[in-house]
This record gives sequence, structure tokens and C-alpha cells, in this order.
Amino acid sequence: IKAANDSGLNNVKFYTYYGGVTGSPTAMGAAADGRVFMVAYNHLNLPGEIGKVVTDFKKKFGDDMYTGAVYHTFAMLSEGFANAEAFEAHLAGRDLAAGWPDAPSCLLLDVRMPGTSGLVLFERLIERGLAAALPVIFLTGHGDVPTAVAAVKRGAFDFVEKPFSDNALVDRVVQALETSGQAIRARRAGQALAHSLAELTEREREVMGRVVAGLANKLIADELDISVRTVEVHRARVFEKMNVRSAVELANLLREPGS
Repeated sequence: IKAANDSGLNNVKFYTYYGGVTGSPTAMGAAADGRVFMVAYNHLNLPGEIGKVVTDFKKKFGDDMYTGAVYHTFAMLSEGFANAEAFEAHLAGRDLAAGWPDAPSCLLLDVRMPGTSGLVLFERLIERGLAAALPVIFLTGHGDVPTAVAAVKRGAFDFVEKPFSDNALVDRVVQALETSGQAIRARRAGQALAHSLAELTEREREVMGRVVAGLANKLIADELDISVRTVEVHRARVFEKMNVRSAVELANLLREPGS
């Protein structure tokens, strides 16, 4: 616990218990932001790649107190699922139409799993339009590398080959979260643009199209058989509803990806 506090993990309440069969003293704590992590001595039976991170950390630092790498790993692994079916059940409870995920996220996905494979699940995510906001990082063995490369070409964020270093996966997760954040912001901007366009009347749309094309008010008036003053009124309303101040800004807004 002292090592955790020395590492800057302040305002943490620890809960101490003895870990199952091994009897290893283990402390678990919850930070103010809700992330749960653990600090453990000696033999902690963690499965799979997380267990490897623990072992590598001990070898690297010669210390039985697993801080640092384990803390960051558990902080980022906010939810875990035993198989693809469990994750799809999780998705069933999310409001995808409302824009899930609504915060930067990524999915660590094993290529080979019991039941539905990681590749099949990935294809289903593509069909649901989730691949951009939920970047997928495949975890793969040497024999599955060609398959993982093909998945990247299909839109997966990346793949990490087993065994991987304690930093390789963390680095790619951080980058995937940044990509997810960009996709979520772009989606929200697109939704806001669609809402603004829906507010326009048919005449305002006609005027907007000609403004973007670079036509002067007089030419727009002639084409639509209305007065110049009426064009000016419609133009002002378009600018207000689209939240722009010039024809150039309006054109740039409509040229943005997704518009």
C-alpha cells in the first residue's frame, strides 16, 4: 500500500484480504474516479496475458510488489468477457442508435475463442457500424498473423502478437482510445449538422445550395424568381440555423467528412 501511495495513487481506500488458495496478502482499492486496481505480494494467480504482465514486471524490477504495470492494465481493462457471446449480450443492453459508445473505448479481441471466433464478432461489429468508435485490437498467436493482417485491412485498428511486452499492448490501447475519441467527436458533429439541416425550410435549402455554389444574391433572386431582399432574409436564416458567419464557413462545414 505504501508503494502504491508513493507512486502517486492518492485518495485511495484499500480493502485487504488473503487471496484464496495461495494465501497471498493482497490489497484492492478503488480510486475516486471508480477505477478498481490491485496491489499484490508473491504469487497471484492471474490468468492469461495479464498474468504474464505480472511475471514480466517482477522480473524487470525484482520486486514482489506489483505496482505500475499491473495498475495501468487493470485501470484500462474496465470490463472483461469470457467469449463473444457474452460481449454480444452486453451490446444488447446498449443503446447503439443513441450513439454507443459515448466515451473513448476499444476492444481487445482474441482471434481464436471458444464458440464464436473473434473474426466473426469483428464482422458483426462492422455490420453494426461500431468499428470506428470501438477500435478493435486483435491478440494473436504466430500462426494467426496472416488472419490478423487481413482483419486490419478490413478495418481493425491493429493486432498484437503473443507473447507481447508489458508496454506494447498499453501503447496500442492508448492510441486506439485516441482514435475512438476522434470518431465519437466526428459522429457528434455529423449528428449536429444533420439536426441543423433538418431545421431548414425547402426555400432555405434552395438558397443555401446556390450560396455554396458561389452565386451572388442577384443571381439567386433571378433563378428563384424572388426579390434580392427575400434572398438576403433566407441567407441570414441559413447562416443562423447552420451556426456559421460566412458562405466560406458554410461551404467548409458541408464539405466535412460525414456531411
